Amino acid sequence: MKLTVVGCGYLGATHAACMAELGHEVLGMDSDMDKVAVLNSGKAPIHERDLDDLIAKHTASGRLRFTASYAEAAAFSDLHFIGVGTPQEPGKNAYDLSDLFSAVRQLAPRLKGPAVVAVKSTVPVGTAPRIRDLLHEFAPAGDAVEVAWNPEFLRESFAIEDTLRPDRLVFGFESEQSWAEAMLRQCFEKIIESGTPTIATNWATAELAKASANAFLATKISFINAIAEVCEASGADVTTLADILGHDVRIGRRGMRPGLGFGGGCLPKDIRGFMARAGELGADQALTILREVDAINNRRPERMVDLSRQQLDGNLAGKRITIWGAAFKPNTDDIRDSPALAVAQKLHELGATVTVTDPQALDNARKTHPELDYIDDPIAAVQDADLLLHLTEWPQFSHIDPHRLAARTATPRVIDGRGTLNPVTWRDAGWTVRALGRP
Repeated sequence: MKLTVVGCGYLGATHAACMAELGHEVLGMDSDMDKVAVLNSGKAPIHERDLDDLIAKHTASGRLRFTASYAEAAAFSDLHFIGVGTPQEPGKNAYDLSDLFSAVRQLAPRLKGPAVVAVKSTVPVGTAPRIRDLLHEFAPAGDAVEVAWNPEFLRESFAIEDTLRPDRLVFGFESEQSWAEAMLRQCFEKIIESGTPTIATNWATAELAKASANAFLATKISFINAIAEVCEASGADVTTLADILGHDVRIGRRGMRPGLGFGGGCLPKDIRGFMARAGELGADQALTILREVDAINNRRPERMVDLSRQQLDGNLAGKRITIWGAAFKPNTDDIRDSPALAVAQKLHELGATVTVTDPQALDNARKTHPELDYIDDPIAAVQDADLLLHLTEWPQFSHIDPHRLAARTATPRVIDGRGTLNPVTWRDAGWTVRALGRP
């Protein structure tokens, strides 16, 4: 079938490429002409594992192309996915929905007949009726345009896998009798036939699905990081403790890895947006726990700065500190709410000379933090360093032989903020090793 994807950033570009992989003819639409040109050349606008290859494959096959024209998108198909960004409002916890509403207002007048608009963007509950009202107001076909909700559950660096082989599919509709459901089931037919659980529900439940999932995941991460604080105070080892807890099938291992905390464009924004919307609905007391989840996460970079100060005898001024990692997680160039860069910025403000290295995210980091120093080579980056901080768990960092590094440093000291360096190997190579939540 034919379909369009409006908004071709991380979510939209991935969805468009994966829909082409399922055999559909896909037109991606984005108002950024430069982004459209990059996509039509067969490249992704962001770093996501295997996405360049998938886009190149289907722009070459003819199943996938991109445009900056809303008119062309509206005329191309009767099924339109919307995946524009909904960032956090500056200075507030709430979502900024301006790009979403703008996209709907520009698409609607160009929809000449019946159509389905399936929104994938993460939003506060109660947004779907507003989208419906805009479509009915501005679309010539009026109430012949139906709104469906199809939340995404993508993990950065696993986005293609999570789109083509998802844990579940969720469809939200205004009523039980919706011809939009038939459209979406046809679109995802191959995924549904593979046995993927498919849940059809109302708008509000579908809108809450992504934010609730992220809120729970954030809670698990902050829980084990709160325990890490207790472990440091008591001499316990949080890594071993997390393994013990993970054997309980009610708890599980996923999301229970202690460290510097979470970042990126989803978890921080979604728990804050969840709290903001709950307050608007008068249910803010039910989500008090999320305030502490956010507070615990915000303490992790502060703890790393405190440990750095301790390792440098209480004085950061004039010290040379190397940071391995700028992206909020490995296998991405996303630096939004990056704990690694939060630490780097604070150390710089306290007088340290900070050098950052990262396999993918340096260009983005330079734009937002020009005051820091950057080196591509993680080995060269430790030259004359007084302290090394391991803050993003890129596998290539863990594979570097610490013996090669020790002689380059002014003093071989490392703090592992992600718990993936082997402390025995590093100590045998002459390093002083500290780690969050470990003795």
